[in-house]
Amino acid sequence: MWREWDVGKGGATLRSGPRPVGQIGPVEEILWHARHANLEKTLGALGGRLEAFYYAFGDADGVGIAELPDNVTTAALALTINASGVVQVKTTVLMTPEEVDQAAKKSVSYRPPGH
Repeated sequence: MWREWDVGKGGATLRSGPRPVGQIGPVEEILWHARHANLEKTLGALGGRLEAFYYAFGDADGVGIAELPDNVTTAALALTINASGVVQVKTTVLMTPEEVDQAAKKSVSYRPPGH
């Protein structure tokens, strides 16, 4: 089961799930609302805030949308969660439409391999 959080100023997706040895007890004994509250507290301590949080079906068993100051802070969060050994986090940076417009205007010199 994976949990997913969208975080970062432009946004980033953090997907997490238990590691094989990460089971912390029977599912009925887990305080799911406490996990939500812990995420809010952790984000607040980093200067961020949780905008929305939902449990879900599919690749992610939870989805949250949060705002954090920058990508360095987002990476620090992911590194710390991974270091716990209980969950694994994967990060994907998200961009606003305005940032994509700026990127599209940049000139890039690139030649595909073999051409």
